[in-house]
Amino acid sequence: MLARGDQVRGIDNLSTGKQENIADILDRIDFVERDIIDLDAMRTACAGVDFVLHQAAIPSVPKSVLDPLGSNRANIDGTVNVLVAARDAKVKRVVYAASSSAYGDTPTLPKHEAMSPHPISPYAVAKLASEHYMVSFYRCYGLETVSLRYFNIFGPRQDPSSPYSGVLAKFITLMLRGEQPTIYGDGEQSRDFTYIDNAVDANLLACSAPAVKTAGKVFNIATGRRVALNETFKLLEPLTGYKGQPQYGPERGGDIKHSLADISQAEAALGYKPKVNFEEGLRRTVEWYRGK
Repeated sequence: MLARGDQVRGIDNLSTGKQENIADILDRIDFVERDIIDLDAMRTACAGVDFVLHQAAIPSVPKSVLDPLGSNRANIDGTVNVLVAARDAKVKRVVYAASSSAYGDTPTLPKHEAMSPHPISPYAVAKLASEHYMVSFYRCYGLETVSLRYFNIFGPRQDPSSPYSGVLAKFITLMLRGEQPTIYGDGEQSRDFTYIDNAVDANLLACSAPAVKTAGKVFNIATGRRVALNETFKLLEPLTGYKGQPQYGPERGGDIKHSLADISQAEAALGYKPKVNFEEGLRRTVEWYRGK
């Protein structure tokens, strides 16, 4: 966004992120350490803003199972605060980071937006509820909203030390150190892993796509391809130089067996096409962690 010449304001409570991740651009953005639970802070944040990219959440299924109240506060109450502040500030459009977890463990593949949602975890319920809030603020108040259902976003800067981090961040950092990664379940569970650049591109497209095609709607953001964890491990072996085998543990509660997106709606309405495939995304991510 800075490269395009946009003025950028960033809001984060740094509960999972790190300010060092944006150290190289900190002097070029208006960064404020605040929480979306704070409505007054959100009102200040939205003042004079054209577009709000709402990525804030506690993005963890296991954590939501342990702490459903905390997940609800951040992921629903926080979203409503953002929407109220954006509405009152007359923001042009809010783009929301929704989640493929809304689909639940229905066997139908690929997942498409017309399917009935069946969320399993408190996290998935909260993310789906926020989608409905997005739609309602468009219909009730005319605030343009777009919800992007992310499918397993990965890439540099994810914190592998967190027990709630994505599987790829953990696999890569362990394997680079020569330590054994753990696969929960039989390893045949599959994901539509989506490199971060694709999600960023989708957000920027969602800001500019015609309202008649996008406002009040939900779109899958992914690659349209699924990869099993066992296959992912095999792809990472030559990239990391790891010589051992994974260990296998019990399946985790709330986890989904298979995930694959139909991205045709996003292609048609947003002009979205994934620019970075899984293998290239893995290579870039491994290189970043290796350089740390």
